[in-house]
Amino acid sequence: MSLFGHFPHWSSFTMPMRETKTLVRWASGIEDENDQNFQLALKFAWSNFKFHNYLDVDSHKVTRSINGIYEKLMIHSDVTKAESWARLTDEFLNSPLMNVDGTKTDAHYSILSMMLLLAGPPTNTEYVERPRLKEAEVKDTFDWAKYLMEDEDLECGPYPDTPEWSEEESDEEDPQQPISREDSGIQVDRTPQEDQDNTNQALALTWTEPDARAWLEQHVVTPYWVTHASRFPHSLHLHSNLLNVWDQYLYNTDPLYLPEDKAFVTETQVIRETLWLLSGVKKLFIFQFHEGKVSVRNDVVVTHLTSSCLRSVLDDIAVYGQAVFRLQRFIDEVTGHSSEPGPPPPSSSSGSHCSSSSHSSCREPPFRTYQAFVWALYKYFSSFREELTTIEKQLIGKDETVTLSAVLVRLRPHLAQIRVLHKVFCTGVAEVPVDTTNVVRASHLLNTLYKAIIEYDSVGEASEHTVALLFSLWTETVRPYLEIVDEWIVHGQLFDPAREFIIQRNKDVPVNHRDFWYATYTLYSISEPVEGEDRMNDAGSGSSAGEQTSGAGGRQPTMVSFLKPVLKQIIMAGKSMQLLKNLDCKESVPADSASRDAERKSLYTLFLESVQSRLCRRDDSPLDAVTEQQATKRSLIKMQSIVVQHLQIDDIHDPLLAINFARLYLEQSDFHERFSGGEFIVDRSSQSVTCQSFELTLRSCLYPHIQRRYIQCCGNLMTTLKKDYKLLEYLQAMRNYFLLEAGDTMYDFYTAIFERVLEKESWQQLSFLNAQLQEAVGQRHPEDSSRLSIFLDTSEPARKKQPVHNLDVLTLSYKVPWPVDIVISSECQRIYNQVFLLLLQIKWAKYCLDTVRFSDLTSATQKAEGGVAGEGASAKEGINQQIHRMCLLRVKLMHFVNSLHNYIVTRILHSTGLEFQHQVQEAKDLDQLIKIHYRYLSTIHDRCLLREKVSFVKEAIMKVLNLVLIFSDRWQAGFGAWKIESIDKMESDFKNCHMFLVTILNKAVCRGSFPHLESLALSLMAGFEQC
Repeated sequence: MSLFGHFPHWSSFTMPMRETKTLVRWASGIEDENDQNFQLALKFAWSNFKFHNYLDVDSHKVTRSINGIYEKLMIHSDVTKAESWARLTDEFLNSPLMNVDGTKTDAHYSILSMMLLLAGPPTNTEYVERPRLKEAEVKDTFDWAKYLMEDEDLECGPYPDTPEWSEEESDEEDPQQPISREDSGIQVDRTPQEDQDNTNQALALTWTEPDARAWLEQHVVTPYWVTHASRFPHSLHLHSNLLNVWDQYLYNTDPLYLPEDKAFVTETQVIRETLWLLSGVKKLFIFQFHEGKVSVRNDVVVTHLTSSCLRSVLDDIAVYGQAVFRLQRFIDEVTGHSSEPGPPPPSSSSGSHCSSSSHSSCREPPFRTYQAFVWALYKYFSSFREELTTIEKQLIGKDETVTLSAVLVRLRPHLAQIRVLHKVFCTGVAEVPVDTTNVVRASHLLNTLYKAIIEYDSVGEASEHTVALLFSLWTETVRPYLEIVDEWIVHGQLFDPAREFIIQRNKDVPVNHRDFWYATYTLYSISEPVEGEDRMNDAGSGSSAGEQTSGAGGRQPTMVSFLKPVLKQIIMAGKSMQLLKNLDCKESVPADSASRDAERKSLYTLFLESVQSRLCRRDDSPLDAVTEQQATKRSLIKMQSIVVQHLQIDDIHDPLLAINFARLYLEQSDFHERFSGGEFIVDRSSQSVTCQSFELTLRSCLYPHIQRRYIQCCGNLMTTLKKDYKLLEYLQAMRNYFLLEAGDTMYDFYTAIFERVLEKESWQQLSFLNAQLQEAVGQRHPEDSSRLSIFLDTSEPARKKQPVHNLDVLTLSYKVPWPVDIVISSECQRIYNQVFLLLLQIKWAKYCLDTVRFSDLTSATQKAEGGVAGEGASAKEGINQQIHRMCLLRVKLMHFVNSLHNYIVTRILHSTGLEFQHQVQEAKDLDQLIKIHYRYLSTIHDRCLLREKVSFVKEAIMKVLNLVLIFSDRWQAGFGAWKIESIDKMESDFKNCHMFLVTILNKAVCRGSFPHLESLALSLMAGFEQC
């Protein structure tokens, strides 16, 4: 363009020439116009002005130059100069030029471009801004109205400021047309359906001022929702009349086609109603809400789309609108008890079963898990409505073109998330029966969220945003559960008034009861049937409460999934802390415990901080990343070789499968140690092989905090029981008296009984037994004399006819104080008594054999020989033969009894007791100690052959012991009190029992099922007489 193109008033030749000469004179410094150099410069400049075409100025380039100078001045700390430069350039661009309309035109940028080219470096110039005085505008104070209306007599009425009516315009307008609408949730307007329902009695007024009418035309929506609304003007382009073209085509091709009445709307109106629908507004024109379902009007059309195309798009939108309504109704039902929704409180009053979506009329507030879930939904929909508001503001501003397809593309991620939320709501909340208890509702909702996260997390990066949404939803929903767990394992109080936690306190059992550890808590294991209604099973939370399930045909336990790996630790820590709070610990409590508890972070806070640190840990330096990649590659190669070995066990040769499994399991830090060590067992019946990032997050961010608290609580309890309540001393006392480890003490007790039996005196007297026990114990262990006592059980006097069973009436009792009786229970004392009676019977048989004397038999023999002196040598030889057989039988019986006694005392009680003492020292919690103690008793009970399964072996041993007592009695009676037939019978019975036991024990040892019996079998076989 020409340089003078912006100045059309320069049409003559004189003025440009004069200005050109001035320019040459100023640029060259030559004043004489007749000078040859002046004439050459003038011709050059004029030629360029007249014949050279310059490009239009680039406003963006000029703007960048202006901004660059401003930044340069700021860098050089010329703040005053930079501010003046920015302000002056901005004022110039926004000021009008002479004979140029508008601001920021090409003329503005052309002048600035020329000034920038002519200017020098701005930093090398000293500049001080000079104040510029603006001429004040002269205000016209002359009253032209009074001057022009002089001598006119006009009646203005009582309200002179009221504008005049425009009757013509008023007649043209619809008398029922509204001029404003109520709030739709996003913009201050009335929704179409609400305006249609209301009866408008006021007349629509139109101001005569042109500014007011223009404002109304721009801000008042044409009432498209009324019947027979006026058609709006639109373009006549083919693309804008696709509906008419399609209708004309149908009319020409189908003779039965009959055009129907249509309600024409613009695409902008469709977009706005779509936004209102998604924001939760029910009364709309295009979308209709009836009986919980959203439908689309059949007569709504736009001019540039066919009705079927528009209907298909709107039907998809209606589906999402219905999902929003359903979720919003659930939010309203749960938050209807408070004026504004807020975060779930740390504690809540008791909930009820009527907090579901179908019981909004219930007066009791819902339980805390539903409140937390609703709070998470509310926060999501708040951000979603902000996005809808932003879109509508852009639509109202008309700064850019907004189409329905563009809006749907922009909302596509949100709509996908709404679909996921609605699916979770339907599965976790809406489908639960009305009469379901709170614990089932809460567990089912948390399981639904957990399974949804696992499902979408397995897809990978394709569902990253969905996993993030579900994880934030799960994090909010699980907060009440973690708060309940934190209160229990920290303060020992299971505060759950709504009974939504899977573990419930049995208030009928006090803490100081001996059954506290077994019957205080109930673990609810919820089972979901494949067909039929849900069922809830109550499993007692005993020493193995964390392992109990309620499986049945067609049912699968669905206990809260995320707590399964640490459920046992939670139960142990909670019960240990509650027990600790009720124990009279001798250690003084620190005075600042309350302040330290106030500074302590809750389990939920620690979990969130761990998650945040885990997410931030991924931002490592490039050098660390390279090193980590190399280490990962080496670990991958090593892991692949391990996986290949395990796959070859199942005859699977797939290198690609091995690589994928290696990558999958390499995410677990401890997997290599477990897998290579042979301790890892793949459970093919479950999904234990699945190791997604969400499960790893729980394993690294939640479980360690619970594990640390479990170790602390249980460690404190074990220390208190061992140190303050002398648990180890009581366990040793049980072994001393019941297992006869205090040999000298118990020897004094049972020998007194055996002596009375041998002397044929009455010994089954309670006073005598207790006196002997107190005397024996009081000499060496006076602290236990008040705790030990013995009882006689004579309820079945004739149940056993054998002499060895006369001791079965004895029952030894030891009074164990609380809380030690949790470990040493009455059931444990019953097992101790069974072993005690067996040992007493063996000791009795051994005592009887040890007390027989050859001198007794010799004196009796001499008397017998004197009586048969006249019968000859044959009679004496027969007597000596009988005596010899009796001595041999005594030796055989003594070998049998000593072998049995050594096996019980050394191989069973002593070695098993050493293992038990070591395990007690290694026990981490009370439940583990109870299991160790019970396993110890079960081991000695089985190895002492007291189990019903091997009762026939015990009967054979009892026959031998009874034979010993009969033999001792006849030995004491002397020769002549028995006949040769009785000796034959005793030898035959002993031989049969001995052979039977050797055969049975050898078979058991050969099978390897009872390795501990090997020593007894070898000992009995050594004394067995081959026939």
